[in-house]
Amino acid sequence: MRETTMSVESLKQFMSACFRSVGVPESDVAIIVDVLIRSDLRGIESHGIGRLKMYIDRIRTGIIEPVTRWEIVRESAGSALIDGRNGMGHVISYHAMNLAMQKARQTGVAAVSVANSSHFGIAGYYPLMAAAQDMAGLAVTNARPSIAPTFGCDPMLGTNPIAFAVPTDEACPFVLDMATSIVQRGKIEVLDREAKPVPPGLAVDRSGQDVLDAPQLLKMFGQKAASLLPLGGLGETHAGYKGYGLAMMVEILSAAFSAGPFCWGVSGVDENGKNIPHRLGHFFLAMDISHFVDVQTFKKITGDLVREMRASAKLPGQERIYTAGEKEYLKEQTIPRTGVPLNAELQKMMKQLNEELGLKMSLPF
Repeated sequence: MRETTMSVESLKQFMSACFRSVGVPESDVAIIVDVLIRSDLRGIESHGIGRLKMYIDRIRTGIIEPVTRWEIVRESAGSALIDGRNGMGHVISYHAMNLAMQKARQTGVAAVSVANSSHFGIAGYYPLMAAAQDMAGLAVTNARPSIAPTFGCDPMLGTNPIAFAVPTDEACPFVLDMATSIVQRGKIEVLDREAKPVPPGLAVDRSGQDVLDAPQLLKMFGQKAASLLPLGGLGETHAGYKGYGLAMMVEILSAAFSAGPFCWGVSGVDENGKNIPHRLGHFFLAMDISHFVDVQTFKKITGDLVREMRASAKLPGQERIYTAGEKEYLKEQTIPRTGVPLNAELQKMMKQLNEELGLKMSLPF
């Protein structure tokens, strides 16, 4: 099968039908699909339609509850702790960030931690909610272990993303959305689907040698036989301890502030090898800019800052300097016109779900 494209609306309809068929309520379907399609629109192929089957499979096997019954279990004027009760991470996180924003309008700064959640899609979605409301937003989450500590060989920490966004005086906000590993686990899954090798310097086995085979690497993670490298790489030469330290920071924000499990406690597998809920922790922060400075002054400063970066001198042979979130913003302007690209593996997955779930939807391939 050749790579093809599918319109954004058609893809949303397909994903919505999949979630409805496994018992997800309509109001939650809208949130989940919006998070997933935002990933595809921004060109983040690892966290959009490519994750659909994972969510459906986890719902069907009882790992994730199809009806998300989250609740606030502890609260103050500027903080809250939410128990996600093993529901859909997108739904829990959407409401958690909204709650942080509501509180920040009153207190200036507010934080909401989440316990007992699941994979929440692209981390950047939630800070972007804040930026759209003239706030600064931060979101972090822990994840299945895949990073080893510096000088270690056991995968202990997840790729533990950090996402931060603020508005500017341009249409494009500043949004930093990054794993604390050199690449996130989802990128290895994309390489697996595309039958491409893993570039050197991204993952190593227990002897510190590169692992270049994507499907083998994914198996080795669960066997504690391989690890992704933290930002900075192997050892101290290029400051790998900084990425390791950032991953630890995210683990603390996600687990300690929610009184939840950490490291192999969120692996989704019990001591007998049985699949269980991941019980992930998240942490969301909202800062109402107007409590600090005039909003337009803030936007002018952040706008001037990104423009100065782009206007600075370029290395020989380089055409452009980008700021965080700019490439994704540009894709978000073009993909609605060109359609979402679907490689052969994604087409196969969609056909499989269409048949297994009895959807009988017409697919363009």
